[in-house]
Amino acid sequence: MPISYTPFVFFVLFLSSPSQANRKPNSGTRQPPPPRQFSVDFYAESCPHLDRIVASVTTKQYKQAPAVGPATIRLFFHDCFVQGCDASILISIKEMAERDAEENKDLSQYAFDAISEVKSAVKTNCPAAALSCADILAIAARDFVHLVGGPYYQVKKGRQDGNTSMASRVEPNLPRANSTLDQLLKLFGSKGLSLKDLVVLSGAHSIGFAHCKQFVSRLYNYSIKGTNNQTHRSSTTIMDPRLLKALRMSCPKFGGNANVLIPFDVETPFVLDNAYYGNLEAKMGLLASDQALFLDRRSRPLVQMLAKDKKKFHDKFALAMEKMGSIGVERGRIHGVGRKDCATPTS
Repeated sequence: MPISYTPFVFFVLFLSSPSQANRKPNSGTRQPPPPRQFSVDFYAESCPHLDRIVASVTTKQYKQAPAVGPATIRLFFHDCFVQGCDASILISIKEMAERDAEENKDLSQYAFDAISEVKSAVKTNCPAAALSCADILAIAARDFVHLVGGPYYQVKKGRQDGNTSMASRVEPNLPRANSTLDQLLKLFGSKGLSLKDLVVLSGAHSIGFAHCKQFVSRLYNYSIKGTNNQTHRSSTTIMDPRLLKALRMSCPKFGGNANVLIPFDVETPFVLDNAYYGNLEAKMGLLASDQALFLDRRSRPLVQMLAKDKKKFHDKFALAMEKMGSIGVERGRIHGVGRKDCATPTS
């Protein structure tokens, strides 16, 4: 005679039967560790004093050569804008890698050496930590921002190192010295960055230097034909007469050294302050792409606001750096993957 189950008995039998999800794994099977969040304490267990270790190296480096600060911040920017913040800019291979692209040939060796030294220190102090070179670059950039007088902010960690680096990807993903605001907005927008992010991050030009070849054309270009055959001045030509005269002496139109270095800010070239924005108001922007931020009515109010308040600039710069440092980083739960040697694709 067939057995008849009441609904209650069936319910009890269902609860008492272990499901596949609740069964314990075989003791001989090793389960992978759960992935962790992209967070400030990503390496809390494997390298609890990570920030302190990095800071000890970056502080020493900055005291020995202040130029390493602007150089490393620029390196971080050039990494994140090309296929995300994955340290692919650090890769050195026989083929043309990102660092070999024409747009990156002026990147300072100081910065590459700095990251290599930090990586070595971390490996010595935390040998079991699979720390990514991308995270090291992000932390070092933050340290140098602070060392040059900028804000100190927390850096989220958990970036994965890339294993590909192609020079062909660089040119379309970096701004040019003569980019218009429309071109800059399109590029920054493709990275998930806003007009405000563009103006704030451009404040990094408060420190560091540019080569004559990046702006020499605007020093000798004063007749640009616009629509209706009217001659007008643009960001490629508008410049304070005294600055123009000084720059022409350093950067002659013909026969000069295109690699001569000129500070973005003559007064405080190693201090990350809001003087950059005041310089734009005074028509003293070194690059055409810088001066364009003040000449365009869409970005001018932001330039004027930041020129008046250094603290506000620092606060917004910290937020913008954190946002830029997340470009290409997978959201949610991830595994960090780090290269043992930052210059080697696979190790």
